Amino acid sequence: MSSTTPPALPEKPRRSRLPLIVGLAVAVVAAVVVALLVRGGDDTATTAAGGGEVRTVRIGVTDQAEPYWNTYVDLARERLGVEVELVNFSDYSLPNPALSQGEVDLNQFQHVQYLANYNVTAGDDLQPIGATAVYPLPLYSTTVEEPGQFAEGATIAIPNDAINEARALLVLQAAGLVTLAGGGTAFSTTQDVESARVEVVPLDASQTAGALQSGSADGAVVNNNYATSAGLSPDDIVFQDDPASPSAAPYVNLFVSRAEDTGDQTYLDLAKLIHDPAVQAEFVESYPQAVVRDTEAPVLQEDLATVEEDARAAQG
Repeated sequence: MSSTTPPALPEKPRRSRLPLIVGLAVAVVAAVVVALLVRGGDDTATTAAGGGEVRTVRIGVTDQAEPYWNTYVDLARERLGVEVELVNFSDYSLPNPALSQGEVDLNQFQHVQYLANYNVTAGDDLQPIGATAVYPLPLYSTTVEEPGQFAEGATIAIPNDAINEARALLVLQAAGLVTLAGGGTAFSTTQDVESARVEVVPLDASQTAGALQSGSADGAVVNNNYATSAGLSPDDIVFQDDPASPSAAPYVNLFVSRAEDTGDQTYLDLAKLIHDPAVQAEFVESYPQAVVRDTEAPVLQEDLATVEEDARAAQG
């Protein structure tokens, strides 16, 4: 703006522009102050009614309907001053890309083995910051009570994602239903089935329970969250692996962040909060067969690095 003011005409004296300029300046300052209060220096921060800052953290999950999440969200708000927003995914292939791309801040749905395979195949570097539990991977049937009762050629549905497929095949081998080349590995596929008493049908993990319930499969290997949401009865489990064994370490489920966020104290606190007694009381009701694990982040990250080496070797 020029500092020279045009001469005023005598018959029409100009009014001072100072009040208008001051008013505009006050309005601009007020707007900036409001914006800063809302942002709090962080795109995920808001201001609580009482004046305290509340940070919003988006967590990707696959079992949002389970009651323990309600308790978890309430405790995060009350104890940590964090507003947790759960983002539910129905497909295991989605939460990791969503985390990598910043659509969520954390996710909690996968075990070490799954994360290792994702990082290696996607060229990513997502990292575990906390553990939750190891879940058995059960084989369900509504027509037989033990694996040996399946008829020759019976259809068994298994998850088709790389890691759960391998684990499901190992479950079927332990149940005496298939034989895998070399005894099988954590990276086996249906191509490694050397002999089988049953027909193995890989499906999306979200569809294996439905295949059993519709009668299109005589048995199904079903991940815990999908078994729970489908209402499968534990009484229909005819075989499962042992979640308490040392060999189950690669199947410890995780809270996961981007690599640059592993030191974020809020995220670490949220990972620990899952072990609060109030949350655990409901967690074990949702997943009574789970074996809870509370492993420290550095140990989990070392385990991940080891399994990633195995994954690279498997890709050969």
